[in-house]
Amino acid sequence: MAKPLELPFDPIARAAEIWERRFGPPSAMAAVTSIMRAQQILLGELDRILRPHGLTFARYEALVLLTFSRRGALPLRVIGQRLMVHPTSVTNTIGRLEKQGMVIRRPNPSDGRGTLAEITGRGREVVTRATEDLMTAEFSMGGYDDAQLSEIFGLLRDLRLAAGDFTRDDEGAVSRP
Repeated sequence: MAKPLELPFDPIARAAEIWERRFGPPSAMAAVTSIMRAQQILLGELDRILRPHGLTFARYEALVLLTFSRRGALPLRVIGQRLMVHPTSVTNTIGRLEKQGMVIRRPNPSDGRGTLAEITGRGREVVTRATEDLMTAEFSMGGYDDAQLSEIFGLLRDLRLAAGDFTRDDEGAVSRP
């Protein structure tokens, strides 16, 4: 777990009180600030769990994505789209995984200009062990039950839908995991 701040008050609640006096309703500001802080906490904790495997959460996500593909290989462009990151981030992530022997790059046979990233046997072994550790730690979300996790997912999924990350399912409904 990240080093506790141990403040004698909730800084986001305090900011919300001041916000309300100065600017008006604080609900949106307090919610977004809480989400951003939660992201910092979770990323720090997930990276701590993955560090013994030589991974960050970004590298772990790339390896998992490759294991989800039929052939264990995907074009870098597709990796960027699926992980919703900039091409430079994909290049950096795959480069680091390649140096660690978890991924190899090779020309894309269906696109002469493109590059495929392919997971290696070592990459598969590491992602399997790392996943076991994350599952044991419940992805650092052990303080929530399944219904709460589903609710969090739904609330944030609606935000992502509104941002255009994806479109509604064929039936027009938004499905949950």
